[in-house]
Amino acid sequence: MRPALADRDAKTGLDRSTEVAPTPRRRKSLKRALVPYAFLSPTGILMIVLLLVPIIMVISYSLMDNVITNKNPVFVGIGNYVDILTDPTFLVAVRNTLVFTGSSVVAHLLLGLGFAMLLNTKLLGNKVKALFRVIYVLPWLFTVAIIAVLWRLMLNPNGVVNYLLNIAGIIDHNVEWLSSPSTALFAVTFINIWAGYPFYMISLLAGLQGIPKDLYEAATVDGASARQQFFNVTLPQLKPIIISMAMLDFIWTSQQFALIWMTTGGGPLNVTEMVSTFTYKLAFSQYEFSMASAAAVIVLLATLVLAFFYARHQNARD
Repeated sequence: MRPALADRDAKTGLDRSTEVAPTPRRRKSLKRALVPYAFLSPTGILMIVLLLVPIIMVISYSLMDNVITNKNPVFVGIGNYVDILTDPTFLVAVRNTLVFTGSSVVAHLLLGLGFAMLLNTKLLGNKVKALFRVIYVLPWLFTVAIIAVLWRLMLNPNGVVNYLLNIAGIIDHNVEWLSSPSTALFAVTFINIWAGYPFYMISLLAGLQGIPKDLYEAATVDGASARQQFFNVTLPQLKPIIISMAMLDFIWTSQQFALIWMTTGGGPLNVTEMVSTFTYKLAFSQYEFSMASAAAVIVLLATLVLAFFYARHQNARD
């Protein structure tokens, strides 16, 4: 019995040695698996420090009485959210933001698609197309500060816009485009449209050039007119690009701050007040940091909803 037990122990020991032997290989494979995470760790740390932590802080501020200016802030729950959602100025800011954003997105799409088709047509020569591309893309090359200063000078009562309109006989007196409650929102929306359409134009031009020519040849053989080809070939092929760009543009435009702040500052009489400028004034003009935090959280939630639909569309597209 003892020799048998010894053999069994020896056999068991051999088995154990074979189990222990692969351990270095496992460690090596584990290290290889962790290498990508090591490369991503700096970015992950930055995102946690610069994104996640501030979001948590703002959410916590929005649930307190008034942080920063109050040494002992009191927990008020959703009280700040109720005050914000019932504030008449906030409701005006929401309405202005929707008008400003919706008009800009629609105009960006129409102008971008129109110019993209113009630059993609065979009716123009290569030199003419190159010249038009330079001209059309110019607004995209300027910074927001330059755009704001440029248009403030042009829309000044004594600026070039009123001068040209007077010569054309369209107006008989100088209009204060950015200072009049009846024209200020229209003026800043026009400026934003002018500054943003090149993004659509370039993206849609790339999409147009990627449409197979066989589709147009087949449509021509079937007797389809140019209008029918546009609605049955061009638009369906561009639909994924249009939806993606419209969602992104809606998110970006709804958070526009610099252009509004540097042209009208939200005035006059709150006619150009946006949610972004309203939140900024709450925090740095009225020092209502908790109220501003609540407004920021509301904007965050709305943006997350839009981002969800954008990500869902991208997954369905893939």
